[in-house]
Amino acid sequence: MAPDPTTPSARQIELLESAYKYALTHGLAEMSLRPLASAIGSSPRVLLFLFGSKDGLVRALLARARSDELELMDRLRHAADSDRAGFGAAVEQIWGWLAADEHQPLLTLWAEAYARSLVEADGAWAGFARDTVEDWLEVLAEHQAPQDKSSAEGIARRTLALAVLRGGLLDLLATGDKERVDRAVRLHLATLGTF
Repeated sequence: MAPDPTTPSARQIELLESAYKYALTHGLAEMSLRPLASAIGSSPRVLLFLFGSKDGLVRALLARARSDELELMDRLRHAADSDRAGFGAAVEQIWGWLAADEHQPLLTLWAEAYARSLVEADGAWAGFARDTVEDWLEVLAEHQAPQDKSSAEGIARRTLALAVLRGGLLDLLATGDKERVDRAVRLHLATLGTF
């Protein structure tokens, strides 16, 4: 019987962190338990015991990746309230974080999980893309003026900002052309009146 997933053991946390570092380098889609276990100093049997199944491990890894994303959102929330920072500043901060070289492994993993969740209605990947969209829209809403948060135009504005950020990120991950993509994202957002 697998341990209670609501109270992970120290060993489970340690192996999850090691598996997360492995996934940042190797991805999740084609992950095999044997090479993963070998790389992190464990065994497939121990991983199955601690996480219940390969899907359970993938779910835990996706939750771990999402926690890094949520940490950024918390920093944005605490950096400044929506009246002081404003919507444009929040979008600019988000793009700066997304475009930073040190976040590329996490964002590559995010893109993989996002795409995979679009084609899997159930299983470990299910709901990842939707949850991510809702998380980011919520953060963007917090940086809008009160009257824009629930208006159709305000909702459309943050949806468009998110679409531009996501498209810029995917382009950046695909090409590595930071200067071109950065210029394009900033130009597009400026033409929308976001900055």
